Amino acid sequence: MAYRIDIMTLFPDSMRGVLGESILGRAAKKGAIEINCVQIRDYTENKQMQVDDYPYGGGWGLIMMAQPLKSCLEDIMSTAGGRRSRVIYLSPQGKTFTQAEARRLKQDYDHLVLVCGHYEGVDERLIEACVDETLSLGDFVLTGGEIAAMAVADCVCRMVPGVLADEACFTGESHWDGLLEYPQYTRPEVWEGRAVPEVLLTGDHGKVTAWRRRKQLERTLDRRPDMFERLELTDKTDLRLLEEIRAERSPEAQRPVFDFRRAEPEDMDNILEMAADASEYLRFQGVDQWQNGYPSREAFARDISLGQGWLFTCGGKAAAYAALSMAHEDTYDTIDGAWLTDMDGYAAVHRVMIAADYRGTGVGREIFSLAEDLAAGNGRVSVRVDTHRENGPMLGLLAKLGYRRCGVIRLVASDGNDPHRDAFEKIVLE
Repeated sequence: MAYRIDIMTLFPDSMRGVLGESILGRAAKKGAIEINCVQIRDYTENKQMQVDDYPYGGGWGLIMMAQPLKSCLEDIMSTAGGRRSRVIYLSPQGKTFTQAEARRLKQDYDHLVLVCGHYEGVDERLIEACVDETLSLGDFVLTGGEIAAMAVADCVCRMVPGVLADEACFTGESHWDGLLEYPQYTRPEVWEGRAVPEVLLTGDHGKVTAWRRRKQLERTLDRRPDMFERLELTDKTDLRLLEEIRAERSPEAQRPVFDFRRAEPEDMDNILEMAADASEYLRFQGVDQWQNGYPSREAFARDISLGQGWLFTCGGKAAAYAALSMAHEDTYDTIDGAWLTDMDGYAAVHRVMIAADYRGTGVGREIFSLAEDLAAGNGRVSVRVDTHRENGPMLGLLAKLGYRRCGVIRLVASDGNDPHRDAFEKIVLE
C-alpha cells in the first residue's frame, strides 16, 4: 500500500506541477507514494464557490470558512480505508517541523492530510474539531500553507522505501543524526583554482569516512551551535575527532597557560574527581580500562609520598594529573615485542588524567614534555608508557609526540578486564 498524502489547497494545479516532477513524480508512478492535491472550492455550498468571509470582531483580511474545509476533509477520509491517518494544519503558530518530526510522521502514520490555510487563517472551530496537530516551517509568515505543505510532503516521502535508491541517501544527510551534512564535490577536479580535497581522491574508504564525519562535526559546530549543544556524542570516534578539532583550533597564543607542581595530600579530592571523570569518559568510549576501582586513593597516595605525582593547574584549577616515575617497572621486563633500549635507564609515565574542561587544550603535550625533561635531567635515556589498545585519544597523542609502539605488555589484572596494554617508548637522551 502506497504512502498517501492528501493536500487540501486552493491551488492544486500549481502544487501538482511541483510535486509531480523529479523524484517524487517517479516514485508516484512506481506506486511507492500517492500525493493528491484537493481543491477546497469544490466543496463550497454556494454558487459563488466562496471559501472565505470577514472575521467576527472586525480586523483586516478574510478568514477561511469551516464548512468547505470540513466537507473536503470528510470526502478525503471516506476513501482512507484502514490507514493510520493524521490531519495537520500548516501555520506559523505550530510546532517547528524538523527532521525528527518527519521521521515520526513517516513511522507512525501511512496517511497524512495537510490543510493549507490562506488569507488571515481558518476558522478556529475547524482546527478544534478536525485537526490533530499544527506544524510550522519556522518563525516567519507566508501567504498560505502551500509551500509548507510541499516541504512536509517532500521531506516525509523521501524516507518512504522505493522513493530514493537507497536508505543511505537520506540517513547520511543533514539533520538525520543531529549533524549537518559534509561538503560534496564533483568533476572537474579543479574548478576556478579550487581543488577537490585530496583525501576524496585517495580511494581509501576509511579515510574518506573519517574526513566526512569530521566535516559534519565542524560544520555543525560552526554553523549551528544551537544544534551542536543538543548533541550527546558517545561514539569514541566522534569524541576523538571532536578533541582533535578543538585542539587544532586552539592556537598556541590562545592556549591556556598551565602550571605544574608535585601533588600534595591536600590535592587528593581534585585528583579523585579527575579519576572518576576519566573512568566515565573511557566507559563511554567502550574501553574497559579504569572501570573497577583503579586507580585507587591508595595508588595516588603512594605517588604523592614518593614524589611521583604531578598536578597540572590552570588559573589555580586542577587540569590534569600524571605519575612520573624513575624507578624500575617489573611489568616492563616482559614484552611481546622489543623495547627501543635494553637498559634500565628509563622513566615511566602512568595514570595520565585530563579534566573534562581541559581536553583538547594541549595539556597532554605538557605532561609528556615534563616527563621527557625530567627523564633527561635524571640521566634517563628514554620515556616508556603503556595504554589500553582501545584508548584512542591516548594512542593518537603518543603518535603525534613521536612515541614508537614497541609491543604488548601484560598487567596483573584480576577484575576480568583486558590485561594487555600497548607499550611505547621514546628516546630523549642520546
